[in-house]
Amino acid sequence: HENTGLQCQPPLEELNYGATTAHVRQGPSMPVPGSGPAKRDYLTVAVLCYGNLINFMDWFIVPGILLDIQKYFKLSDGDTGLLQTVFILCYMLAAPIFGYLGDRYNRKIILGTGIFFWSGVTLGSSFISESYYWVFFLSRGLVGIGTASYSTIAPTIIADLFEEGKRTTMLSIFYIFIPVGSGLGYVLAAGMADVMDDWHWAFRITPCLGGLALVLLILLLPHTTPRRTAAHRALSISGTIRVAAEKPGVQRTAKTTWCQDVISLAKNWSFVWSSLGLTAMAFVTGALGMWIPLFLYRAQVVQGIVSPCLQESCSSSNSQIFGGITIGSGILGVIAGAEVARRLRKINNKADPLICATSMFISAVCLYVALMVAQVNILSTFIFIAFGELFLSVNWAVVTDILLYVVTPRRQSTAIALQILVSHLLGDAGSPYLIGIISNAIQAENTHSFQWSFWSMQYSFILCVFVGVFGGGFFLLTSFYIEEDRKEAER
Repeated sequence: HENTGLQCQPPLEELNYGATTAHVRQGPSMPVPGSGPAKRDYLTVAVLCYGNLINFMDWFIVPGILLDIQKYFKLSDGDTGLLQTVFILCYMLAAPIFGYLGDRYNRKIILGTGIFFWSGVTLGSSFISESYYWVFFLSRGLVGIGTASYSTIAPTIIADLFEEGKRTTMLSIFYIFIPVGSGLGYVLAAGMADVMDDWHWAFRITPCLGGLALVLLILLLPHTTPRRTAAHRALSISGTIRVAAEKPGVQRTAKTTWCQDVISLAKNWSFVWSSLGLTAMAFVTGALGMWIPLFLYRAQVVQGIVSPCLQESCSSSNSQIFGGITIGSGILGVIAGAEVARRLRKINNKADPLICATSMFISAVCLYVALMVAQVNILSTFIFIAFGELFLSVNWAVVTDILLYVVTPRRQSTAIALQILVSHLLGDAGSPYLIGIISNAIQAENTHSFQWSFWSMQYSFILCVFVGVFGGGFFLLTSFYIEEDRKEAER
């Protein structure tokens, strides 16, 4: 178990965190155990960011070589979409379990075990033959379980190391590696498939990088990380300030049960509506991430730019371009979102959800235009897809920061886990499969041709535009409750 560095604690409801800590009287001569030097904190963030990079590279290896995998295992659009759905379902079902464990046990051990597990499974999946396609599906599910441990716990460590202003910056850096890792997943998978003339090699690089991440985690991450930075500073007990080291072996127990935490979060409307907004984001990004390279390939075939791929190894240039767009738009979007939020918070307490709502609406418009021009101009399609991804990426760090200041610290791992569960269950767990099923249904009703193969995917993607608009509406609803919920969390 992790030690909190505190021996005597008042009820957790009485503690102040983050920005509210300034109101707590501190003893001038009382050093705080467990609060290491700032350099160690930044080193911890660097290690966690590298792990996040590898995490999301593994997510998007399959979409990067989707055409090759579809041909190798002889999968329809519906079955192909099911690949990512299996991954996300296992990921989201495992997230609440790791959220529970992360609030109560040693987070370093959980992170290390997760990295080792998903890296080993990814390596093993590169040796699966075409007759065992179901084993390949199973392996993607197991990788999802491994990555859930990381996405659930790593942000809470960063949140505990920094106060509110610096926390936003550190979380922004952490979340930049979502689009960067995703884009590198496409580029790595497509590049290795082209170089080795065998798509299986795409699954043999990230396990090596994951091994390095595991070594860095073991060597550089503290064995225990402080649970609540602000709580380590001062505790008022009977009118005096007392801070003492916790005795070894003393277990920190939660004051509330998991069910009580869930009920409390369900009454937090800022958390509920922002989680539904994130769900819409996940739906759109899941569908785009899985199908856009294949959609672009079909558009190019219809335009006569490329010939239909009939050989075993197909060109993955669209995946490489899309990967580059994902990296660039992701970095710019996350940085821009954090900076705009930082500036607008000074003049509007509702800035965060309003930023998220605006970016969702603009992204939906960009996506619609990209779909409509795909048959006549591929360059314009790439441009509008880039802007659509840019405005989606604006929200990543901002949504997480909303959660961290409307939810009390002792429930944050649980809240993140529940947000992961809901956003993936109703979002990207089903969207790749749903798009594939709709595409299959449209093709079944019409003559088999490259033109209808393209149209079926184009019409299916229109669903994402409507979901994006709904997402903007959910963030608007968040703005009605955010001030009250933030004050409640501070109390």
